[in-house]
Amino acid sequence: MASSELFTVPIPSLKSHQGGSIICTSPEPKVYVLTWTSPPDNRLTPAFNTSLLTALDIIEFGYPPGVVVTTSSISKFYSNGLDLQLAISSPGFFQNSLYPVFRRFLTYPMPTVALINGHGFAGGFMLAMHHDYRVFAGAKGYLCVNELEFGAPLLPPMSSIFRIKAAPHVYRDMVLEARRFDAKAALEAGLVDAVGEMDTVLNLIKERALVKKGATGAYSLLKTEMYRESVALLEANGKDAVNPGDMQAPEKKKKAEGAKRFKEWKDAQGGDKAKL
Repeated sequence: MASSELFTVPIPSLKSHQGGSIICTSPEPKVYVLTWTSPPDNRLTPAFNTSLLTALDIIEFGYPPGVVVTTSSISKFYSNGLDLQLAISSPGFFQNSLYPVFRRFLTYPMPTVALINGHGFAGGFMLAMHHDYRVFAGAKGYLCVNELEFGAPLLPPMSSIFRIKAAPHVYRDMVLEARRFDAKAALEAGLVDAVGEMDTVLNLIKERALVKKGATGAYSLLKTEMYRESVALLEANGKDAVNPGDMQAPEKKKKAEGAKRFKEWKDAQGGDKAKL
């Protein structure tokens, strides 16, 4: 399928990340495909996020309204999410880098489709969920919220999109079991709209007449109202913003108080002689 290249946005290197690029092509009129390449697994670093926001600006302000499709040139990964240590060590990363990307997609003034060609883990899965539609390539890869496996909290602006777009039992399995959804399971759970490759994406765009949806200028306004809970959480800052430490500190305090109560009970029962 022939595609004309419209522009390229470089992704600068950053610490342990070598950088890469986001290339915009147009396989059909008013269909803008953003293909990112940021080895080894398309982490959502500050540099990646800034380049992605730039690409979205170029499309909105430089081309006629149409449809934005995102995908990866790395066959194994759509995106493997955050570099958690880099995110935590980068002041303001969540409020000033990650959440603006999520909000931009959630309220973008034209339809967005994530063509998930490989693993979408944690932040990568969240990024796909902030698109309007999702197509899973299906040959390989899983969608997974795996914070449970590496001991990280799920922050309110991250979890809200799943509460809105996923059925309650799917959300439970996703978060409390860190379930991995392959293409078939993701389709059955309603997490994706179709399974297939770029031709499936183009068919979905045609069948739903998506190219025309952004023409009236109301698309962003309608989505902002639809997803007002997520929009408000993504825009929170200052004392209203929730960071990982804000959620972990009360849990640590609760555990310390619980351990103290247990020790007091144990001592009252005779110390080491107490039967547990």
